[in-house]
Amino acid sequence: MRGSGDFLWLTSHNFRKTTATALDDAGVPTRLIADHLGHSRVSMTQDTYLGRKTVDPITAQALEGLLDNPSDANPGTRS
Repeated sequence: MRGSGDFLWLTSHNFRKTTATALDDAGVPTRLIADHLGHSRVSMTQDTYLGRKTVDPITAQALEGLLDNPSDANPGTRS
């Protein structure tokens, strides 16, 4: 039993995901995190337990530029 009250949401998957994220944030290599979680494939750890990182500022700036100048998005069309 998980207990009651504030921790009803806590499942083994939540705990494993939190552990994987904490290890990733601490700079532990993904292979070691996969080993800790018992995964034979690093891709399982990456796809299921590790979140995507923040969008690179260069990518965000390029997308914002497209929104500011929608005509520049497809230079092959004519206005």
